[in-house]
Amino acid sequence: MNKPGNQRHAPSRADTTVSNGSPSPIRVGAVSYLNTRPLVYGIEAYDSQIHVDFDLPSRLADRLHEGHYDVALIPSIEYFQHPDYKIVSDACIACRGPVMSVKVVFRCPPESVRSLGVDEGSRTSAALARVLLNERYGLRPELVPFPIGSQLSDVAADAVLTIGDRAIHLPREDFNEIWDLGQEWVDWCGLPFVFAMWVARSGVDTSLLEPILSATRDAGLANLDQIVATEAPRHDLSIVDCQRYFSEHLHFVLGQRENDGLQLFQQHAQRLGISPARWVEQSTGRIRLVDAGRK
Repeated sequence: MNKPGNQRHAPSRADTTVSNGSPSPIRVGAVSYLNTRPLVYGIEAYDSQIHVDFDLPSRLADRLHEGHYDVALIPSIEYFQHPDYKIVSDACIACRGPVMSVKVVFRCPPESVRSLGVDEGSRTSAALARVLLNERYGLRPELVPFPIGSQLSDVAADAVLTIGDRAIHLPREDFNEIWDLGQEWVDWCGLPFVFAMWVARSGVDTSLLEPILSATRDAGLANLDQIVATEAPRHDLSIVDCQRYFSEHLHFVLGQRENDGLQLFQQHAQRLGISPARWVEQSTGRIRLVDAGRK
């Protein structure tokens, strides 16, 4: 299994022939952030069945589209772009209130924002910030890159989206206002927000993988104490804060209300031109987004 930041990616499907004739491992892309740890707990035990790489959400989405992965944990906004994709597990990264690791900091009143710095690590969070600014204030700010490795002070924008450790450990600045985007979404619509889920390309047989993804999620939730003990010092968090992050700020099951929130997000992203037109079926209990012209 490749560790976060490793530049080696899964080989193409044509190059993964197993000499004894058994099926080659399913190529899986997983997010390298702290919030993914419960979803991949113990996944190395399945190395004979799956090949896992870790990377940024936006890069995973690109590589899934390019065919380098069969399945990946991708941003929900990326799922909307591809009608042939399918959600293959009820394991996800979501929130039902403040998420702690996705924030927008404002240097002016929110209603006066003309430019928004966007963290390159997550396209879904950028889309969510744009949706909320548009729905509340009718704004469509100019987008300014906020590269990984940069500081907030490097970004000349009225507001800046931060995710991950950069959001958890904000610098001490006199901001006009700070939005936790999970809380802002829930306050606005009353539904959970889904940041990422396991998605497969068309034609991929995921029958063996689906129970693995649920099992690793369930094992992760059952072993949060061990995950917290390992990850808290790596992210400069206290044991208590790290435990609360996993147990109170994040939600890992894609249920009906999460599906409802996902559908609402797609509708508002579509209004902004961020998501193509889709219609939605929920007969399977998971939303399925299809080209409007195919209906």
